[in-house]
Order: sequence, then structure tokens, then C-alpha cells
Amino acid sequence: MSFLRRSTARVADASTCALLNLAQWRHRHNVVTREALERYLTACEPLDRPQFYAAPQLIPLEESPALLRWRTPHPSGLTENDRASALLFECSRGWCAPTVLLLHALMSVSDVGYRRLAARFNKLGWNAVFMHLPYHYERRVPGYLNGEPAMTADLVRNGETLRQGVGELRQLMAWLRLRGCREFGLFGSSYGAWTGALLAPLEDDISFIALLQPIADVEHAVWKSPAGSTIRRLLKKNGIHEGMTARHKHLSSPLHATPRTPPARIILASGAYDHIAPPDRVEALAKAWGGCRVITSPQGHFGYVAAREMFEAVEKMIS
Repeated sequence: MSFLRRSTARVADASTCALLNLAQWRHRHNVVTREALERYLTACEPLDRPQFYAAPQLIPLEESPALLRWRTPHPSGLTENDRASALLFECSRGWCAPTVLLLHALMSVSDVGYRRLAARFNKLGWNAVFMHLPYHYERRVPGYLNGEPAMTADLVRNGETLRQGVGELRQLMAWLRLRGCREFGLFGSSYGAWTGALLAPLEDDISFIALLQPIADVEHAVWKSPAGSTIRRLLKKNGIHEGMTARHKHLSSPLHATPRTPPARIILASGAYDHIAPPDRVEALAKAWGGCRVITSPQGHFGYVAAREMFEAVEKMIS
């Protein structure tokens, strides 16, 4: 049985990595130059995380019981992407109830599973908000796949995309506090888990954190992961090599900042056969975060076993 699961995981991960690398190859003419990256890293070095992920007050462009839209605090220059949006799922207790932020994976193609997850949290007395991370869903740029520009060999755009996502989530949390919310949770997957891991150290009122296969080690993701092979090849052609990107780790690495949420209220999930967010990297993050719990499931990076086991663990925690 373990051989079958390992083989199935290998095929699923290889297929998805091939798609990701193909998407990155489409952006081969927009690779960051060594000079542009040096300028960006030099500008970022004196910043701390609260400065980098600054979040001015959210002013709605459109507001309804089910949807909120506003302008991003960190514009990319692309109209569709610079209009942040979030789906709102209010429980019977209203917005004074705690709220979980649902953060999707890179190039997520459907929100059906997240809507079902929101309904399950609503039954537990929690509101849920499904954030459209930069370049995804309503923010998709015409001519590109959902989320395609969010992770390419343009490392400056990658950094600014993370900045957008985290800054917008901070704005959203402040907006929800004005409506009575005093407690938050994070439930994120892969790229969304990375975004959530960067958000967590910046806020005081996150009562639980559940991250499925987070991109814990950014250097591994860029220079070792099979999902980044095209990025590596393009970067090396421009004279950018391993070690340069480490200058940004104080802002973009989950390993280099600790959440304010107690470790007993943090759960990380890893896939036993995952080569994108390997179990040892997830374990390293758990150790850096004070020894929080890790659930290891028999799957690769792409699968549903970890998500099911994670929700069951969260349900026990918050019930």
C-alpha cells in the first residue's frame, strides 16, 4: 500500500510540477536582471516586516454581505490584480464571532472546496473569509492562467506579490475588527500557507494556525524544489545564483519570524512523499516556531488526505 501511495504521489507531483514549470517558461522574457535584483535587495535590507507589509486602512470599493473589494496597498500596476477581493461567509452569530481566513494554493483553479470548508467552519460558529490572493480568481490577468504571474523568475515581482497578499490580509483583519471580530484563525495551503506564515508574526489576535504543506524554506523552494527548475535555469542565465536571494529572508522566510500564537495552537501538515515542501523543512519550521504539532500524511504535495486530517485536528482544537 505504501508503494502504491508513493507512486501515486510521485505521478501527481510530477504532473503538477511540469505544469508549473511550463507556466514559468512562458515568462522567460521577463526574468529579473542581476542589477535589478541587487537594487531591490539593497532597498529591502533596512526594512523590518511591519514596514514591508504595511497596511493602511481599507476603504471598500464594493461591499455586500458576500463580497468585499478594495484597492491594494501595494500596487503592481496591473488593474485586475490591484483590486483586492474576498468572499465573505458569515455564520449565524454575525461578525462578532471569530473569523477564519482561508488561503488557497498557487494557481488554485476552483473555490468549490474552500466554499465547503467555509460552510463547515460556519457550523462551528466561525465566520470564514476566502481571500483571492494576488493574480488569482477575480484578480487573474487576461492572457494568463489563474495565479500564473505570482511565482516566476521575476524575483522582484515575486517579493512584491507576497507583500501585496500579506498587506491586504492585514487590512482585511483591521476591517473585520471594526465590525466586532476579536479572534482570527488561519487555514492555508501551500502558497497560501506561506502567505499565512508571513502574516502570523504580525498580528496579536490569531488564536489558531493551520498550515498545509507551507513553503517553509524559501531557499529550498527556489534552488532545490522540482517546481522551480525552470526558474533556476533562467536565473542562472542572468548571473543570479544561490545565496543572493537569502538577503530577503528577513522579510519572506517563515523560518525567520515567530508567530505570536502559542505553539500548542499551531498545526503544520506535511506530505510524507512531498519534494516541494519536504517533511524535513516543515519539521524545521515547527522547531523554529517553538515545537508546534506536525501532521504527516501519506501523500505528495498535491492531495486531499492532509486537508481532511488537518480540519479534523482544527475541529477538535476549536470545539
